Amino acid sequence: MSDSPAAEIVEKVGGPGNIESLTHCATRLRFQLRDGDLADQSAVEAIPGVMGAVPQAGDRFQVVIGGGVQTVYNDIMALPTMTGDAEGDVDDAAAIKARERAKGPRGKFAWLDTLFEFLSDSFRPILGALLGASLFITFMALMATLGVIPSWNAPGVVLEPSWAFINLMWQCVFIFLPLMVAYNASQKIGADPWVGFAIMAVVMLPGFLALGQDATAQQIVFLGSEITTVPIFGIPLTIFDYNSQVFPPLLMAAVLGPLWKGLKKIIPDNLHLIFVPFLAMLVMIPLTAFLIGPIGVYAGAGLANLLSSINNFSPLIFAIVIPLAYPFMVPLGLHWPVNAIMLLNIQTLGYDFIQGPMGAWNFACFGATAAVLVLAWRERDQVMKQTATGALAAGLLGGISEPSLYGIHLRFKRIYPRMLVGCFVGGLIIGIGGGVRTEAFVFTSLLTIPAFQPIILYGIAVAAAFITSMVLVMIFGYKPKEPVEAPAEATTASAPAGASAPTTTASTTAGGAGTAGAATATATLAGPGTTSEVAAALQVMSPLDGTAVALSEVPDPVFAGGTMGPGVAIEPTGDTVYAPGAGTVAAAQPTGHAFGLVLDGGIELLIHVGIDTVNLKGEGFDVKVKNGDRIEVGTPLVTFDRAVIEKAGYPLITPVIVLNADQFDAVDPIALGPTTAGAPLLSVETKAGS
Repeated sequence: MSDSPAAEIVEKVGGPGNIESLTHCATRLRFQLRDGDLADQSAVEAIPGVMGAVPQAGDRFQVVIGGGVQTVYNDIMALPTMTGDAEGDVDDAAAIKARERAKGPRGKFAWLDTLFEFLSDSFRPILGALLGASLFITFMALMATLGVIPSWNAPGVVLEPSWAFINLMWQCVFIFLPLMVAYNASQKIGADPWVGFAIMAVVMLPGFLALGQDATAQQIVFLGSEITTVPIFGIPLTIFDYNSQVFPPLLMAAVLGPLWKGLKKIIPDNLHLIFVPFLAMLVMIPLTAFLIGPIGVYAGAGLANLLSSINNFSPLIFAIVIPLAYPFMVPLGLHWPVNAIMLLNIQTLGYDFIQGPMGAWNFACFGATAAVLVLAWRERDQVMKQTATGALAAGLLGGISEPSLYGIHLRFKRIYPRMLVGCFVGGLIIGIGGGVRTEAFVFTSLLTIPAFQPIILYGIAVAAAFITSMVLVMIFGYKPKEPVEAPAEATTASAPAGASAPTTTASTTAGGAGTAGAATATATLAGPGTTSEVAAALQVMSPLDGTAVALSEVPDPVFAGGTMGPGVAIEPTGDTVYAPGAGTVAAAQPTGHAFGLVLDGGIELLIHVGIDTVNLKGEGFDVKVKNGDRIEVGTPLVTFDRAVIEKAGYPLITPVIVLNADQFDAVDPIALGPTTAGAPLLSVETKAGS
C-alpha cells in the first residue's frame, strides 16, 4: 500500500517505468505513458485529492488535481522511484514491451483514438464558419420556398446580382473548405499549417482545372465514372474539382506529418526554415496532385455510396439507426467521419440524406435539456439553470449538442434512456415518411428547419423527438437521488433575505474601504430580524472584458462537467487578465496560462486563460505577478497575444472556477452576457453561522 497520494498515483498509472514524461498545467497532471493500458482510471480517481482522471489517445493520461497540482507534481518528482538509475528504467521498459505483445482489444484499436482526435481537431476550429454559412444557406432556402427567388442551387439557375452576392456568403466557406481542413489537419499532425495550406491550394487553383481543357487531355472511364486526365511529363494527371472535398486534405496532412518530422531530423537546425518547407512542398505537391487527391476523392465517394446504398435499401432502418447511434458517437468523436460524408454527398449527389435523421437526435437532446431547465427552475438550482439555459440556446439556435452532452447528459445518466426514446420516435417518423433530404450542409437547429425537404415531415419529426424527450425527463427526473435537493431548496429559500445586499455593499465598500472589499464584499445583512444564522455573500469580479457564458460551453469536459468546481467562463474581447478581487497569488504559472488566487474571504479561485494553452509554453503570454504577491481589484495578472493563441488553434474561452466550493453554501453567476473587468461576476454564499 502506497503511503502518499503522489506514490499512489504513480503506482496506479503503471509505475515509474511506465511514465515516459510528466508535466502539469494549473489543474492537471499530464502523463505521457509508455503503455496507456496499464493506467487504472477508477483506481486513480479513488485516490484522496484526485478530482478525476481522463485517458487520452496516444497513451496520454491526465489526472485532475485542482489548485494543489504543483505540490502533487513536486511530490511525484521527489519520489525515490522517480529518480532511479537508468538500468531500472530499462528493465521496466522491457517488461512493458513484453506486456505490449499481449495487449487486449483496447491496445489493438488504440489507433482509433488518435484517428478520431485527428479528425476532430481538423474540423473543430472551423465549426463557427460552418455554422455561419449554414444560416446563410437556410435563409436562401427559405426565400426559395416562399417564391421570392428561384431554386437557388439548381443547375443552370442564374440569380440576379443582389441574391447572387448573398449566395457567395456561404459558398466562400464550402468552396475553400479543403484549405481550412488542410491548415487544421497539418497543424494537428505537427507540420507547418501554412505549408499544408499551400500544398492543397495547388489543386484548387483555376489553372489546375484549366489543364483539363488542354488539347492533350483525354476522357477515360475509371470505376464506372468518366474522368479527365492530362499528361504531365508523360505521367497522367487526373483533373478533379476539389471544391468542398474533405478527404483529400486529410490524407495529404496524414502523409505530410511524418515527412515533415523526418526532414527536420535529417536537415541541420540552422537550415530548417529554408529547406524543410521547400523539400516538403517538392515532395507533397506532386504526390497530392497525382496520387493522394484522387485516392481521397474515390475513398470518400466509396463511403458515401455505401451509406447511400443502405439508405436506398431501407430508409426506415437507416432513419432509426442514425439518431440512435449519434448519442454515443458524438462523445467519442466518431461523428466527424460522418460529417465529412455529408459534405461529400452534397458535392457528388447534390443532396444529403443523413442530416435529417441526425436532426431527430439533436432535437431529442435539446428536449432533454429543456426538461432539465424546467426542473432546475422548480428546484431553484441556480447553477443548473445557468448550465441548461446556455446549452439549450446553443442547441436550438446553433444546432450544437456538445454543451448539453458534456454539461448535463453525461453527468446524469438517467437522461440517456429517455433521450433515446425521443431519438427513436423522431427517426421512426422520418423513416415512415420516406426520408428527409437537404441540399446543403447545415446545423440542425430551429433556424435551419427550412433547409430540409419535405419541411413538414422534418418539422413533425424533430418536434416529436423534442417533446418526447422533454416529457419523459420531466416525468422521471434526471438526478439519481431526488431527496438530496431538499436542503439546497431550503437554503435557496432564505437567499432573498440578502439577495440585493452583495451588490450594494460591494459598491459602497469600493468607494470607502478600498478595493479589497469590492472583490469579495461581505454582505451586511443589517436590519430587524437579522441573525448570525443567515448566510453572508461574497462577490468575485470579472477578470476580463468579454462575454460571460455557462461553464457547459467550455470545449473541455473537465471544466464543462464541473469537475474542477462551479463558476463561469468568459469569451474575452480584451487581452489582459486582471485580479477579480483582493487577496494573494497562490500560483502564477510561468507559462501565463493559469492563475490560482486566494481572495480575502477564503475563496480559492482558478483563472485558466484559454484551453490547452499550456502547450504554448509561455509564448504569447506576459506574466505580471509572481507567487505570493498581494493583489487588489484590477491588478494586472497577465497580458496575452490573441493572435498567437488563435494561430495555434486553441480556444480563448477562459474558465473562472471556485475550487473550494464545498466550503460555501452556493456559487452562482450574477449574470451571463457582456461583462467588463471589475464588474460583478460570481456570488459566493457563505455557510450559515460561519
